[in-house]
Amino acid sequence: MDNKHQILKVLVGSRAHGLATPESDYDYRGVFVVPTVEILKLGGHTEQTNWIEGKEDNTSWEIGHFLNMAVHCNPTILETFLAPLCEEHMVKNKLHKSDLGVQLRELFPYVWNSKDVMNAFIGYGHNQRKKFLDNKDQREAKYATAYLRVLYNAWELLSTGTFSSNMKETSIFKTLKRFKNKEYQIGEVIQTCFDWEEEVRKAYKENPDKKTNIEPVNEFLLKVRKEYWV
Repeated sequence: MDNKHQILKVLVGSRAHGLATPESDYDYRGVFVVPTVEILKLGGHTEQTNWIEGKEDNTSWEIGHFLNMAVHCNPTILETFLAPLCEEHMVKNKLHKSDLGVQLRELFPYVWNSKDVMNAFIGYGHNQRKKFLDNKDQREAKYATAYLRVLYNAWELLSTGTFSSNMKETSIFKTLKRFKNKEYQIGEVIQTCFDWEEEVRKAYKENPDKKTNIEPVNEFLLKVRKEYWV
């Protein structure tokens, strides 16, 4: 019997970013809850991540693990707070404003802090740069696009307190489209992303004091643990 209870499912990847092609896969991210009794009982074990790969790439995290990564500003986790909700999941579970998944997303302003955003997003970008230069899985265009997008998102977050999931209305959309279509020189990708990394650092200097507010995060997690006792 599956004892995981999914409370959130969102669409991510190129279809959420406005960069999809007819061949693009569907990528989903989600959050599930393991019953508290399973965690506390002798020999209890909490599954932290669930990953299903196929026609749909579906990755989800247990709520405690998810929030722990959120307060450390993992870019993939922070995107889950802002990405479009999966309509099928909403209809199936009859989601409304009082549901835990919706309440979880409302924690976004509390979980992030300026310093970790700068470091985590730049670090993620450098990881994408390595994959781009190594042409990992013969998908260098994918990594070039992700490299630029994550740095722009960091700049947005530090400058405005939020960031875009759908990139169509952003100033870099045309560049992202070119990168996605492999219409670039390697030097252009590196220089463009270097310039945006500098913008991220400038944005941090202008907003260095935004801190994580752990109290409402802990209150929410305790509420979930009580609600999902069994």
